[in-house]
Amino acid sequence: MTTKPAVLADQAPTVKLLLDGEFVESQTSEWQDVVNPATQEVIAQVPHATDAEIQAAIASAKRAYKDWKSTPIAARARIMLKLQALVREHMSRIARTLSAEQGKTLADAEGDVFRGLEVVEHACSIGSLQLGEFAENVAGGVDTYSIRQPIGVCAGITPFNFPAMIPLWMFPMAIVCGNTFVLKPSEQDPLTPMLLAELALEAGVPPGVLNIVHGGKRVVDALCTHPDIVAVSFVGSTAVGTHVYNLASQHGKRVQCMMGAKNHAVVMPDASKEHALNALVGATFGAAGQRCMATSVTVLVGDAQKWIPDIVAKAKTLKVNAGTEKGADLGPVVSKNAKNRILGLIEDGIEEGAKLELDGRAIKVNGYDKGNFIGPTIFSAVTPSMKIYTTEIFGPVMVIVGVNTLAEAIELVNANPFGNGTGIFTQSGAAARKFQTEIDVGQVGINVPIPVPVPFFSFTGSRGSKLGDLGPYGKQVVQFYTQTKTVTTRWFDDRSTSTGVNTTISLK
Repeated sequence: MTTKPAVLADQAPTVKLLLDGEFVESQTSEWQDVVNPATQEVIAQVPHATDAEIQAAIASAKRAYKDWKSTPIAARARIMLKLQALVREHMSRIARTLSAEQGKTLADAEGDVFRGLEVVEHACSIGSLQLGEFAENVAGGVDTYSIRQPIGVCAGITPFNFPAMIPLWMFPMAIVCGNTFVLKPSEQDPLTPMLLAELALEAGVPPGVLNIVHGGKRVVDALCTHPDIVAVSFVGSTAVGTHVYNLASQHGKRVQCMMGAKNHAVVMPDASKEHALNALVGATFGAAGQRCMATSVTVLVGDAQKWIPDIVAKAKTLKVNAGTEKGADLGPVVSKNAKNRILGLIEDGIEEGAKLELDGRAIKVNGYDKGNFIGPTIFSAVTPSMKIYTTEIFGPVMVIVGVNTLAEAIELVNANPFGNGTGIFTQSGAAARKFQTEIDVGQVGINVPIPVPVPFFSFTGSRGSKLGDLGPYGKQVVQFYTQTKTVTTRWFDDRSTSTGVNTTISLK
């Protein structure tokens, strides 16, 4: 719900826009509360930028691109070195802000920041990542080489669940490649990206190279359709991602969209039991299940189906509390709407006949009566036709499916439309190899529940979880944010004798 902006000193502060290197107050009449999900306290108000402000952000990025694209690679790399040092220095401050507006535990918030920091560190290697290729004497006296050049003004649209990591996946790699960037963070938790922007300016990012606007669909559509935007990167829900991809593609943009998921973990009877239980429970319920890489489906194979009581017992050990409280394992979900949606899906599971092994709906957290808390919830006897299986719940809910064989498990995973990540727990190399070979999912873990690769490799979700060919970091993102130019050269000195007109396409 939108509100009027705060006008009294004791009211919540307003979130600024970043335009042309300055943090400025929006002139909009449309504002939205930023709410602490553990307390319902309004901690800030975020503007929905006006059309003029969106245009100003893009114009600023376009002006800055003229000089920034020619900035030496080493100079860009030094800014990234400074940025990574500043992010590391301010990690606790960023994590506290993140926890207050998103709800994560402080430990999980620091993990959010750190996974983004890894990409900034990788961006420091741009001198190697942006190298071209050279072939000497491809024909008589002819050399050919390719160079990677920036593409222009790029835009990024980020989700609520990782307000530090995902912006750091986007703008550092874009600008270190020589592009300029307009960021549209989630309006639910914009304070964390604004802190990162402050550090980026302190690190030396010039005015206009990074701009930030806030808002909803109107702002997203403006970025996807503006003629001066050449590429759009998106992470978020499947519905919005599909809209972004279609709209931006229709307007001639490069687009990469990382979207929804229904990630499965296959547990073989020979798996290391304690390791598997810890991994499953952590991967399902960490961040209150609000991860596109959360392990939301546990597939128990054969005798592993006897482990359900052990999984439930392990989940019961998790502590639900405000993210800032010591010892909390999971905090609240991000909003009242999110909580109501998750509770509705739990009701659907009960009505459809799944067995509710652990019910987290009635959990109470002392001192935080108004918080959006849901405790760990587990269903067994789930079938692929049930809504709790087909829908991305995006909350602390595990659904358990039982199968008899590894082949059945692989068939089940491959039949699901999503392809973000999957894992197998086993002590058998043969089973693991069969799984990684036959599974049709972009990211595979072997005795690893959340197989998000480190930045030296690219994020490779597939099928219904991804639109666009290239991932958001690693080698693929350098391809996304650059274009290849191939140059063929031949030099002559004064003593050269012309061989006359050559009407063929070959050089000898």
